[in-house]
Amino acid sequence: MKKVMRVGIVGAGIGGVALAKALQQRGIEAHLFERAAKFGEIGAGVQMTPNAAKVIEALGGGAALRRIGFLPQAMVGRNWNDARELFHTPLREVCPQRFGADFWHVHRADLHALLCEGLPPGQVRFNVSCTGVTQDGDQAVAHFSDGTRFEADLIVGADGIHSAVRDAIWGKTESKFTGHMCWRALVPVEQHPLPFVSPDASFWMGPKAHIVTYYVKGGAAVNIVAVNESPDWVAESWTEPSTREELLAAFDGWHENIIELFQRTDRQQIFKWGLFDRDPMDRWSQGQVTLLGDAAHPMLPFLSQGAAMAIEDAYVLAAALAHFDGDLALALPAYEAERRPRTARVQLEARERGRTYHIANAQEQRERDLAFQQAQAKDPNAVGIKAEWVYEYDATRCEQRFDSAAVTA
Repeated sequence: MKKVMRVGIVGAGIGGVALAKALQQRGIEAHLFERAAKFGEIGAGVQMTPNAAKVIEALGGGAALRRIGFLPQAMVGRNWNDARELFHTPLREVCPQRFGADFWHVHRADLHALLCEGLPPGQVRFNVSCTGVTQDGDQAVAHFSDGTRFEADLIVGADGIHSAVRDAIWGKTESKFTGHMCWRALVPVEQHPLPFVSPDASFWMGPKAHIVTYYVKGGAAVNIVAVNESPDWVAESWTEPSTREELLAAFDGWHENIIELFQRTDRQQIFKWGLFDRDPMDRWSQGQVTLLGDAAHPMLPFLSQGAAMAIEDAYVLAAALAHFDGDLALALPAYEAERRPRTARVQLEARERGRTYHIANAQEQRERDLAFQQAQAKDPNAVGIKAEWVYEYDATRCEQRFDSAAVTA
């Protein structure tokens, strides 16, 4: 690069720290601004599917991921009240050959810590909330609640679904409540595996509800994601506390294995929130400002891709800035051309999975289950939730696509 580029990143969640890591790897100066008082992620699990694992490996976190992660045997679809298998997708033996990387389950806090390793502490400021972004010539300026400001060659909004950066450049719009209420909870495991929780990514599908369970922390805990349709607006905060009793009441009548698991939840680790959504955006960037992760493309969790998409965004944005030598007029369009079609498809298909998982009509359930069985018979390794296209993608090859686009332009 002709000069060391300076990038300000608003938001130090998984997407923000992944971007800082990717920029550092390329010799680009990165500064993080976080409204929390310190680094820390809520006690919940996250699925690092092969597409995300490829990026983590490229960022130098492969060994740490293998140390903190859990490798599920399979992805299994189950009926909500009798536990019969609807589909069974092998993962542990198949993913490296089919998708080029493993499929990991990790604790979100462990993943965040992995991505923070090696980041200079002097380049992170805590207890600052972004109040807006302005642009002055070839510089962007982030303004903060404590009266300070930060000038940079590029400001990146990695500040979530309620992004102040997005609002500053595109205007404030409200997200939409989807009618889904979600619980997250952890169950400590003293002896692995629990007899009523298989070592898989288990998708329990019921009428107007579904539950996903999987092991994290190397098998030392089970993560629960439980979604129930609700007409009532629910707070969007990830830290809204819930109770074991409320969780059990919402899934009354489900299979005994689910009830047994819920009865063992850690009372200090049960949270609930409403699921909100936005339509795909036509553009993310304006001048010297762009967006990343949920700030650009908030999505429902039904394909387990929120964190993965942010990590992919981070790698591609850093690669584009380096590839085009800091020329934002080339780098930001290349970043969006690579990322917007993919993230838009994930957003829209995640909505569709919510419908598929929650079918209430008995005949439609039978038709769905028969389709699962037919797909399995045709290809025993077929992904039951039809996510092969998600896992195959390799963000680390984006620079080859930048070159191809330039040739064909």
